[in-house]
Amino acid sequence: MTPDTPLASPPVYSPRRIARSEFIFLRGLQHHLLRWDGDAASAFTPERPLLVMLHGWMDVAASFQFVIDAMQENRPIVAMDWRGFGLSDAGGADSYWFPDYLGDLDALLDAVSPDQPVDLLGHSMGGNIVMTYAGVRPKRIRRLINLEGFGLPDTQASAAPERLVTWLDELKQAPQLKPYASLNDVAARLSKTNPRLSADKAAWLAPRWSAQATLPDGSQEWRILADPAHKKTNPALYRREEAMACWARITAPTLWVEGHDTDMMRWFGKRYPRSDFEERLALVQSLRRVGLSDAGHMLHHDQPDALARALEDFLG
Repeated sequence: MTPDTPLASPPVYSPRRIARSEFIFLRGLQHHLLRWDGDAASAFTPERPLLVMLHGWMDVAASFQFVIDAMQENRPIVAMDWRGFGLSDAGGADSYWFPDYLGDLDALLDAVSPDQPVDLLGHSMGGNIVMTYAGVRPKRIRRLINLEGFGLPDTQASAAPERLVTWLDELKQAPQLKPYASLNDVAARLSKTNPRLSADKAAWLAPRWSAQATLPDGSQEWRILADPAHKKTNPALYRREEAMACWARITAPTLWVEGHDTDMMRWFGKRYPRSDFEERLALVQSLRRVGLSDAGHMLHHDQPDALARALEDFLG
């Protein structure tokens, strides 16, 4: 290769199923949806309803593309960008409140499947949300899938003053997310965060996980499609008993999926031992567990084929 030879562009993933992008107003905010339409034999039935997928923190709906492509059945699927992520509107407030996610999900299901329960899947933060929702709206869910939505450590009332102090202090400074000079830099960031993410998938995700912005001097940069307010401390305490009360009301058959290489202790340390999580999960009345080898927290990126097989086996 001579000094003037251009560098080859990295390969870009080629989807098997093409999503249709649309926008819908839910509770006063414009939300972005991706729809993967099914084939001619994919009409909704009570035994085969719409599959709704919900992403995690700092992620987007397009993140599910790889596992959707790996599914053998071309069933209708909808995925939504949560408020403040992807192409959905930001919340417009200083903080993001967990009940708002439940309200947005409730409004989404009223819009996309008003007369029939759905199969509902959530990853990470999305997994936490769907578990709570399935407990408070059990009749809206036929099958429930939680991809590593562990919940959070319990907090005590004594922590409230310092937590509020932290929140008030953070309000005085606008949070920022790191910008990137190019899409290649965005893809490199995705690969650095998850080394199992292949280069072609990272290159495909990069323009769906970020957007180009023009600066006052005319230069351009790429910005992550997430409201920086998500970085602020949430002033509301997380109560274990409240979460357990909701999980105990889940009636839908539930699939729990985790990667064998996920380490809860790396995130929570002693604040949230595995035994605490197991006590919560044991409350679910009808539970199936699946573990994926060579997969971490982003298991829908790490092992899309294995995850797809687990999903289709569970959904029937």
